[in-house]
Amino acid sequence: MQRSALCPSCGAPIVFQWSSSVQTTCSHCKSILVRTDVDLKRVGVVSDLPPDTSPIQIGTSGVYGTRVFTVAGRIIYAYDDGSWNEWHVVLNQGGSAWLSDAQSDYAVTEAFKGEQLPALAEVRVGQRFVWNKTAYEVTVITEARYRGVEGELPFEYWDKTTATFADLRSADGGFATLDYSDAEPVLYLGRAVDFDGLQLKNLRAFEGWG
Repeated sequence: MQRSALCPSCGAPIVFQWSSSVQTTCSHCKSILVRTDVDLKRVGVVSDLPPDTSPIQIGTSGVYGTRVFTVAGRIIYAYDDGSWNEWHVVLNQGGSAWLSDAQSDYAVTEAFKGEQLPALAEVRVGQRFVWNKTAYEVTVITEARYRGVEGELPFEYWDKTTATFADLRSADGGFATLDYSDAEPVLYLGRAVDFDGLQLKNLRAFEGWG
């Protein structure tokens, strides 16, 4: 069920499209808004976002395996080679996942709990871990700079400056990320995906794309 309210900063109508969303941004005044039990709380303002060459946008829909998804929001990061998007996607069968969109490399992952995770200081490129009965190898460790948010997210995420991620791959195309942006690491498991295989619709049109 949708939940609506007025932006506490500018008074514009705010509608949460997804019941699981905790945070959103006001499209009028760029305020970052967090949903509480009774109202909306303004916690910050979205800064100017970096130039984006991705055709994906909020409202884009696609297919991952047998599940249809819709893009609800994103977190933007910058690193030495540019920037990338972590798109928050809502699944039609319930729950949500993340579509990583980094320089035309794509992966879909979901949070995975119940595993003992290493501290960042214990992780190095080439190291191997077994999660959910699958062996993964660390391929890259990225120190990223938080650049902003847009749309609806399933948790509060607005006051970061930097974050570190370790990406891993398995021999059969599996993809994993260790997220060290908070005090406790979070593991995301999924697969590397092909752009065409996602069957994306409602893409952003801009000069130079397609």
